[in-house]
Amino acid sequence: MRRIEERKTVPKSDTRKYWAVMTLYERFEHTVALILSAIISLVIIFALLQLVREVINLLITDILFTPLDHGVFQVIFGMIMTLLISLEFKHSILKVIERRSHIIQARGVIMIALLALTRKLIILDFVETKFEKLFALGFIILILGIVYYLLRKDETKIPVK
Repeated sequence: MRRIEERKTVPKSDTRKYWAVMTLYERFEHTVALILSAIISLVIIFALLQLVREVINLLITDILFTPLDHGVFQVIFGMIMTLLISLEFKHSILKVIERRSHIIQARGVIMIALLALTRKLIILDFVETKFEKLFALGFIILILGIVYYLLRKDETKIPVK
């Protein structure tokens, strides 16, 4: 209950307050971020509707549906991962809109890349995929994970006086 009361007192955006003192480029950047946010919102809504339609189609109309079927698993979880990637991308743009950040942070971009690669692994057919491709994907995920960890570790450091 206390967290809800605290959230009510914090303004969601100071755009009106700071618009007059923003430079022309800052206004441009903010406007582009708003437009991108609206477009991504539409993509998320349509992707969610498509996911719901696909799940209903598989559950109700497909008599042969089994949740353990690898093809069904790939389709459903691939769509879910696409939604998660979109939501993370929208979240990084919202930081710019809410003026918590002036640019898209590297950590957010790496998180989106990790989610996209994870999605790729989920929808990948391991029988048909060559070892080299699997090794390359694993190596990229490992490197991005290390970079993400180092960036996160750097952000959580307590400044030494």
